[in-house]
Amino acid sequence: MADVQQIIDKNKETLIIPDGITVIGKDERIIVFNEAASRITCFSEEDAIGNKFEFLFTKNSDDKKFILESLQKNLAFSNLSINITDSKGNLKNVLASITPIKRDENVLSVVFVFRDTKEMLSLAEEIQQKTLELIDQKNKLDAIFNSNIEGTFTIDNDWNVTSFNKSAEKITGFKKSDAIGKKCWEIFNSSICRNGCHMEQTMLKGKTMLGNELEIIHRSGKKVPIRVNSNILMNNKNEKIGAIETFLDISELKNLSAHLNDFFKYENIVGRNKEIKQIISVLESVSQTDTTVLITGESGTGKELAARAIHLNSSRKTGPFIAVNCSAFVESLIESELFGHEKGAFTGAIKTKIGKFELAQGGTLFLDEIGDLSIAVQTKLLRVLETREFERVGGNKTIKMDARIIAATNKNLINEIAAGRFREDLFYRINVINIHLPPLRERMDDLPLIINHFIELFNKKFNKNIKHFSSSAFDILMEYNWPGNIRELENVIEHCFVICTGDVIQVECLPKRLREQKFKSAIPSKSNSKKSFKDAEKELIISVLEKNNHNRTKAAKELNINPSTLWRKMKKLGIDF
Repeated sequence: MADVQQIIDKNKETLIIPDGITVIGKDERIIVFNEAASRITCFSEEDAIGNKFEFLFTKNSDDKKFILESLQKNLAFSNLSINITDSKGNLKNVLASITPIKRDENVLSVVFVFRDTKEMLSLAEEIQQKTLELIDQKNKLDAIFNSNIEGTFTIDNDWNVTSFNKSAEKITGFKKSDAIGKKCWEIFNSSICRNGCHMEQTMLKGKTMLGNELEIIHRSGKKVPIRVNSNILMNNKNEKIGAIETFLDISELKNLSAHLNDFFKYENIVGRNKEIKQIISVLESVSQTDTTVLITGESGTGKELAARAIHLNSSRKTGPFIAVNCSAFVESLIESELFGHEKGAFTGAIKTKIGKFELAQGGTLFLDEIGDLSIAVQTKLLRVLETREFERVGGNKTIKMDARIIAATNKNLINEIAAGRFREDLFYRINVINIHLPPLRERMDDLPLIINHFIELFNKKFNKNIKHFSSSAFDILMEYNWPGNIRELENVIEHCFVICTGDVIQVECLPKRLREQKFKSAIPSKSNSKKSFKDAEKELIISVLEKNNHNRTKAAKELNINPSTLWRKMKKLGIDF
């Protein structure tokens, strides 16, 4: 530790006062002799002051003449390379300057300033070494900074961006040269910028913010969801000099999360019905290709769920799934919604907008209710599907399309073609594979299975333990025509869960429209009466068990219930295998 302190002290002297300073009076005696002069010559201040300066030079040295000439002739010298003698008699080459101090043109004394050339060389080498080390350290930090998967930037106390790494460039679309010096809100353009954002909390209150999620606007105009962390920046004096933020693009996570529940909801249309099984087989095959698909069926049969299932089982599953309801936009807006528009393309187009086709790049574009598009938009859509290229409204730049198209409609497009409301050539372009989802009323044999699925689902959601519908309530469900199909059935069962206070759903828990429906006036005979829910459920379980050679695990999987649930139902219904 002592050696280290000596080095530190020596460096302090070298860096703070590198020059020896000696003041020599008219009588040639030393008046001032500073610490650096002592260090270089090894003579102490006491040894020097009051003595003639000649002891700093050898007897035969010509170098002392410069001091004498300065004293006697009022001459100044600079950048002299001369030799002085230290206390041990060793010669030391120094770089010196000599300046006379005058009053009324009379020289009173001279200032002799000298610097050890070896010390200067050593100091220069040390500075060069330190500089190289700092450059190496900076290069390492820059490599770490730019290799970070998270976007990272810093701002100063005036909110100006001071650094911006490669990942930040990729996520935002702005180059480092574009970002440096700009206000951070000019780059990120989030709806919460300057409105209570995390950076305000950090800058104004000094709070570390972790895991905030928000949307920023990419330079191209598209929205990018990010997760951010921010913290204050301090200098070595513990003063605030700005803040740092790291952020991660979570588009893929958001996309998968948004689809995950819908992927499992797709099981709502799974049943033992022969037609449904065939549809599932086709969906599995189609998902392995990039073929255009047309899904038809009444509202509520699960057309979008089928489309999402295709997407999530395809090679595009990490890309976006963009759904567009073609009936939800007026004629004047649907083209802009699909293809986007350039700034100034029409009145109200105050900035460039990214269309759904562009947002779906690398993923799937789902055109729901495609039968509601006008003939004019159908014509443009056909061209895009044929050329795989499109332009924004008001633009002239051609954009390549890289999205799978899945269309859906609840209309009979053959009838629409005959009526002149749908282009025949577009129909054949989108109808490469047709998947028709049957209405619930045509697959009532699946009703017990679907009801069981929703009972398990809502038991978890509402933290209840409802077991089944009463026989009377089940009869009403069997009698109902289900115009809203699976969606309506799901809503009815959720309604029942909200109302029901016991473990069996009774008739009074059903919505009023179901309770008040008209039953057939003729009372069927006992042998022809509809099975109660218990009978239907028992028959279904026995059938599935027999099909799977009494393997409860396989049977439970086909019934879409847990094996433990199946075991409890078997005991309750008296099924013994």
